[in-house]
Amino acid sequence: MGLQELNLSHNNLSGEIPMFLVKFQLQKLDLSDNDLEGEVPFGGIFSNASGLSISGNRKLCGGIPILKLPQCIFSEGRKRKLGEKTKVIISVLSLFSGAALLVAFASLYALYYKKGKETAVVGSQDIENSLSNLSYQRILKATDGFSSENLIGSGNFGVVYKGTFDEGRTTVAIKKFSLEHKEASKSFMVECEVLRNVRHRNLVKVITACSGTDYQGNDFKALVYEYMVNGSLEDWLHAQPFGTVEGTSSAPKNLNLLRRLNIAVDVAFALGASSSQF
Repeated sequence: MGLQELNLSHNNLSGEIPMFLVKFQLQKLDLSDNDLEGEVPFGGIFSNASGLSISGNRKLCGGIPILKLPQCIFSEGRKRKLGEKTKVIISVLSLFSGAALLVAFASLYALYYKKGKETAVVGSQDIENSLSNLSYQRILKATDGFSSENLIGSGNFGVVYKGTFDEGRTTVAIKKFSLEHKEASKSFMVECEVLRNVRHRNLVKVITACSGTDYQGNDFKALVYEYMVNGSLEDWLHAQPFGTVEGTSSAPKNLNLLRRLNIAVDVAFALGASSSQF
């Protein structure tokens, strides 16, 4: 059974509605309260007014008459280009049904195609060797005592900090596991096993792990990842309109619908690669 309901409302989406959504056998589609523009497609869910919600998008036009949208006015050049919209490979589209459900759990770091901006040495064999016997003391120093200024994000089983080694020459992300949670130790072992053995362009690489005790004698576990300079995926997906992502060169945070779908597909590929280890 394919995707039947899709809710993308209140997501600061911009641009036109992708034509390939017509090909999904959707029963309900909610695109309300975004900033979409252009012609509403015909066919598929867009011919079912009772299952379609597009309110709050003042720049939309056309569509079936019952939607009561203004008529679209196109220039001659625009009319000639209507049949030239970007096409997406059909075999990839089927992945979206699963990806749409998985995006909510994808709070890993954004990894979007700006490798030139990443710290060149992170992930190299030399760095892996230098951090292979990482201690609690070095991690504490690298994060300035787990300072809130170095906080990147948090999850159910841990908190992620930015850390610097080698007098600032090496920047990494350090996930400190919250071992007061019963499942945190298990999560640590799973991530060690899976992420060290899986190589995929959509997965952040684990450089090394640290397991020991802190200065109070409490158990301490942490994973050290490559640091992704473009911010977190959560920041990009749930950004304020026209904001910027910290650490980037004034990059706009708002993502149009097509980019969000591409992210969903990439997340599905990454999760598929990691789940194959179980």
